[in-house]
Amino acid sequence: MDVITLKNYEQLSKKAARILAGKIELKPNSVLCLPTGGTPLGMYSRLVDYYEKENISFNKITSFNLDEYIGIKPEHPGSFNKYMYKNLFNHIDIKEGNIYIPNGNAEDLKKECIQYEKDISKAGGIDLLVMGIGENGHLAFLEPGDSIPAWTSVVKLSEHTRIANSSEFENIDLVPKKAITVGIKTILSAKEIILLASGKNKAWAVEKMIKENITPQIPATFLKLHDRATILLDKAAADKI
Repeated sequence: MDVITLKNYEQLSKKAARILAGKIELKPNSVLCLPTGGTPLGMYSRLVDYYEKENISFNKITSFNLDEYIGIKPEHPGSFNKYMYKNLFNHIDIKEGNIYIPNGNAEDLKKECIQYEKDISKAGGIDLLVMGIGENGHLAFLEPGDSIPAWTSVVKLSEHTRIANSSEFENIDLVPKKAITVGIKTILSAKEIILLASGKNKAWAVEKMIKENITPQIPATFLKLHDRATILLDKAAADKI
C-alpha cells in the first residue's frame, strides 16, 4: 500500500486524473471500475478536460461502477447511473455498450449480481479500480461487520451511510436501504487500485485503514492485501497518520 499525501483537494484530483489518463494512454482499451460521491468530482472534471483539450479518447474504454442503489430509477437524481452520466459519460466519447452499472431494479437481483461478475470477467478483468472511503471505513457499499461479501452482492446500508448519501433525496426516509455492490474479492482482483480520501471527516477512516490489522470491521484494511494499491490523500484526510 503506497500512501501519497497531496497539498489539497485540487492537487488530489489532478493526481488521480493524471493516473487515469496515463492508464488510458498506455492501454486505450483499459477496463476501469469507477466510483461516485463527492470526492471523485474533481477527478472527473479534469478527465473531461483531458478529453476536450488533450485529445484523450475513451472510445475503447470499458467502465464498470462500484455500486448502485436498489429500488430507484436510473434517472433519479440520487442514482449512481444519473451521477455517472451527468459528471462523466455525457461529456466523453465512451461507447454506450461499454458502460456497466448494476441494475438495482432487476427482477432477479441475485442473478444480476452473478451476471455483473461474468461481465467483468468477459471484459478481461479490471485494469484500474478507483474508489473512495466511507467515514466508517467502508469500501464501495461494503459496510463494517463480522463478514463482508466476496463478490458482487445485495447489501444492507448502514444508517450512517444513508445519512452521508442523503443530499440528493428529499429526506432520509427516501434513501434506499439496500444496494448492489462489488465484493471485496472483486476489488482485490483488480490489477491496480487507487483510493481517494479528502477532508477531515475521512481522517479517522484513513488512520484505521493504515494502522489497524485487516478486519471486516474496517473493510478498507483489506487493501493491505493488494500489491498495487495507491492511497491518495489531501492534508486534511491525512491528519491522523
